[in-house]
Amino acid sequence: MEQPVYHVPALLQETIDGLAIKSAGTYVDTTFGGGGHSRAILDRLGPEGHLLGMDQDIDAFQNRLQDERFTFVHGNFAYLSNFMRYYGVDGVDGILADLGVSFHHFDDVDRGFTFRADAPLDMRMNRSAVFTARELVNSYSEERLADVLYLYGELRQSRRLAAAIVKARPLSTTGDLVNAVRPLLKPAQEKKELSMVFQALRIEVNGELDVLRKLLDQSLQVLNPGGRLAIITYHSLEDRLVKNFMRTGNVEGKQEKDFFGRVATPWRVITGKVVVPSADEIARNPRSRSAKLRVAELIATPTAHSMK
Repeated sequence: MEQPVYHVPALLQETIDGLAIKSAGTYVDTTFGGGGHSRAILDRLGPEGHLLGMDQDIDAFQNRLQDERFTFVHGNFAYLSNFMRYYGVDGVDGILADLGVSFHHFDDVDRGFTFRADAPLDMRMNRSAVFTARELVNSYSEERLADVLYLYGELRQSRRLAAAIVKARPLSTTGDLVNAVRPLLKPAQEKKELSMVFQALRIEVNGELDVLRKLLDQSLQVLNPGGRLAIITYHSLEDRLVKNFMRTGNVEGKQEKDFFGRVATPWRVITGKVVVPSADEIARNPRSRSAKLRVAELIATPTAHSMK
């Protein structure tokens, strides 16, 4: 029986090109997953190079690479700098994060990431975490639940959806959730809006935006001068944080300017225009269609830099 594909990496060639890999460099793939990006990085490293592959989901351990230049790190990238210290890494030449959900998580229906099958309301990326989607939908106040749906799912009728979920309590499975909100959805938009509901809950369960902020901040500590940061995002909330950070050095996008009015930033933006998949890639891998890649290079010292 053919084994299911764990994950197909998006924008693979563009990401590897953006990292400008040095043969003897040290790199960290903070979202190892199926190891697709990591394999491509290793292919470009010489005998003195090294790659650390991080993943908070222990399922990814089965995909670890049998190469003395590779170290698997079981952990959340929110603690990147701590893990680098633990492994004796003084600095790295490149950091990669592919923020998409692996095929594995959608295809393993018991994980509760998809509305296409009835399964426990879970949605944890890290199975050892305590907080689940079931706890979220059954314990949050109606107002707080509406905020999650509006902020992370960008759902205009978030208040009505939250009220329907609260009325349907207790909910135990993805099917319970779908049945609670389905009457409010237009049939032509049902799949899209269910995806938005599930996305919002998943982001909240895993604290995805908070851990992304921590990763971005720590990249300034972990990268060597001239090192590159490559981030692939899949929705506007993530992309906005990354775009702001790479242009201004902070996720809020607050600009500090020098005497001449030029923006002071620790980064040189490599991708002046965001990189998206080609039509051919989307045809081969439809799940890549919302991927966006941004790459920036750390300048030795923060310097004035005009906006791109």
